[in-house]
Amino acid sequence: MALDNDIPFNRNFPLKPGVVDRPVPGVRRVLCDNPGPFTFTGTVSYIVGEGRVAIVDPGPDDDAHIAALLDAVRGETVTHIFVTHTHRDHSPAVPKIRQATGASVYAEGPHRAARPMHEGEPPRNKESNDLDFRPDVALTDGEVVSGEGWSLQAVTTPGHTANHMAFAWRERSLIFVGDHVMGWSTTIVVPPDGAMIDFMASLEKLAARPERLYFPGHGPEIEDGPRFADFMIRHRRAREASILHRLAKGDADIPSIVRASYIGIDPRLVSAAGYSVLAHLEDLAERGIVVTNGAPTIDKTYRLLVPLG
Repeated sequence: MALDNDIPFNRNFPLKPGVVDRPVPGVRRVLCDNPGPFTFTGTVSYIVGEGRVAIVDPGPDDDAHIAALLDAVRGETVTHIFVTHTHRDHSPAVPKIRQATGASVYAEGPHRAARPMHEGEPPRNKESNDLDFRPDVALTDGEVVSGEGWSLQAVTTPGHTANHMAFAWRERSLIFVGDHVMGWSTTIVVPPDGAMIDFMASLEKLAARPERLYFPGHGPEIEDGPRFADFMIRHRRAREASILHRLAKGDADIPSIVRASYIGIDPRLVSAAGYSVLAHLEDLAERGIVVTNGAPTIDKTYRLLVPLG
């Protein structure tokens, strides 16, 4: 079973903020200067096509990044804006890019809770979510949007957020995967905005697709995407097994499980790890494997309902 140290992460990404680079024909990328424990070196925005182009994930409301992105398409026409999901490092630049270009915005939909039981709950971190985002065109799974010399297929990939969507350029065997699969780190799944059962299903969906080259929202491209998605699936199964192993020793709260399962974790990521554990426990409770008093929440104690073995 794969844990973090078994995954072939690639943290070599020398792209500098504001610099335009062209990793493959027909794709350019521009890095935003917003590094951090969840964004790595920053958010990557992509430009698809030549002349009449699309932008994938304009990024945060950062004037320097917006200026660099618009400068990268100077003399060209931006016809489409695609958004993979509504975290504030991916979508808040949309209004300024749309105003500057007149392009239409395509995405799965607005930010929302991942499960009906969470409807009406506030998002876990309001400062992390773009609650004002609304696409001009809401896409469904498999829908194809074409431009001049390019064509992107919408691939629903809920899990990291309920509205997460990847965009596949099938003719080039590449796919823009947002934050669902990243080559530098595992992906955080935080209820009520995300759901582990959806995240796993979306990983399996991507792994079964034919596109080989993954372009994520942070970090370098992933050369063999389906293989890497398989690594992520094994990692999450191993994480689930470690949670169950801890619960087999007795009832436990989430901080106890984090201490047992995330040895040597960066202190800045402890809170996020707790919510990822909650996402696993929510899934395990739904499957009737663990139980708690009432609905799963971050402050509950959990016990194993089904013996291991």
